[in-house]
Amino acid sequence: MREQQENQGELSRRAVVAAGAVTALAASALGTATSAQAATKASGGLRVGVGKAAFTPGASLLPLDNFTAVHDDLNVRVLLVESGSRRIALAVLDLTSISAEAVALMRDAITAATGVAAANIMVTVTHCFSAPHVQASSSSAGAAAYVQNIVAATRSAVADAVKNLQDAEVGYGSGRVDVNVNRNVLTADGYWLGVNEQLPSDKGVYVARFNDLDGNPIAVLANYNVQSCVMQDSVMADGTLPISADLAGAAVAHVESQYPGAVGFWLVGACGDQFPAYRSKRYTIDKDKGWTYGVDLHDAGFALLTAQGERLGDEIVRVAQGIGRYESGKGVVVRLVTDDIATTQVTGPQASAPTKNVTFTPTGTAQVPLWVFQVGKGVFAGVEPELSTSTANTIRENSSFSSTFVMSMFEGGAKNMPDKWNFDHVTYAAVDGFYIKGTAEKAVARIDRIIKSLN
Repeated sequence: MREQQENQGELSRRAVVAAGAVTALAASALGTATSAQAATKASGGLRVGVGKAAFTPGASLLPLDNFTAVHDDLNVRVLLVESGSRRIALAVLDLTSISAEAVALMRDAITAATGVAAANIMVTVTHCFSAPHVQASSSSAGAAAYVQNIVAATRSAVADAVKNLQDAEVGYGSGRVDVNVNRNVLTADGYWLGVNEQLPSDKGVYVARFNDLDGNPIAVLANYNVQSCVMQDSVMADGTLPISADLAGAAVAHVESQYPGAVGFWLVGACGDQFPAYRSKRYTIDKDKGWTYGVDLHDAGFALLTAQGERLGDEIVRVAQGIGRYESGKGVVVRLVTDDIATTQVTGPQASAPTKNVTFTPTGTAQVPLWVFQVGKGVFAGVEPELSTSTANTIRENSSFSSTFVMSMFEGGAKNMPDKWNFDHVTYAAVDGFYIKGTAEKAVARIDRIIKSLN
């Protein structure tokens, strides 16, 4: 433990996440050699700075990863949290996943602007499926330009965060909003993707609000269990496939519209078994439990995106407005603990169709990195793979903190790390993952131990 301050479109995206995750395990700056940094209750007290910048590919880069138009911008958002002389940075991007190369370049940019060590910089994505994947710069001129867009936007966002770094207070709250749904549906051939309201979904939305000392919001962080895939693979009437920040972007944009000058952050939760309730291009199941994928609302799908994003955003704002207790000054503990667990990596059949039986072949060992970030009375637990709902629920139930955020897709993201139920029922998450059964439960135990050590 170290302490420091689905279809062709869907399947191809999963392949990119898998490749990026394997690379990241080798290249991660947060590997087993990460050095320690103590928690701080330093004399300077809590200070926070935020920044935001767009990295949307311009027309000259399109088509890119099959995307041919732009509906709304993709952004990188940066949060700096300082206590005394120590700073921790969090960067969140409107992407499905991000390459180890781009993460390393982002860290370089953040370190250059802030002095924050690479090991104290957390990078995550919203798991948005309406954005081009970040490929290796060497793969094409367009891919290289896209990476440079991300790096330039990161420089801009972190410069703003440094510029507006200020004394702050932090408060926490939670609410409930019904926008997600369990995606595990039993078909004639086994479990597949769809909408199943009989299986678990955590409707909780978990909110952190940072204010200046006059009570004006600086940042609002929201944690919710859902993939941002309302518009995934939905082709418009004119034949274009548009880029969008999708559900996470719409929700956060609504929050930012209510708090001008503040920056909203989407922290994707246990999304491995959760879809948005309504999608533009969707799976359907007939009376004989046969499945299809391809019913597409085209342009009209953006009405679903707007409505669900606004609904999520409304609840985030309602919770943020209702927070009554804040912490500030020297007593606010700011702490980041990183650790990892060793597990067995496996391969199985591609998740191209439902199946009732599957054989996994061990291929070696893998390290699963873990992040636990404390700010006062709130704690944020992050992992690289997509988690299942029950995994996040167990972490929250076991936590000694009154506010616990559980996040997937750290360090650019990895494939699914399903719970026992998903393995036993051979769901998409089980077939799509590359961790042996029991890895999620092992991660829970280690995160529980870390959280307990913070008290």
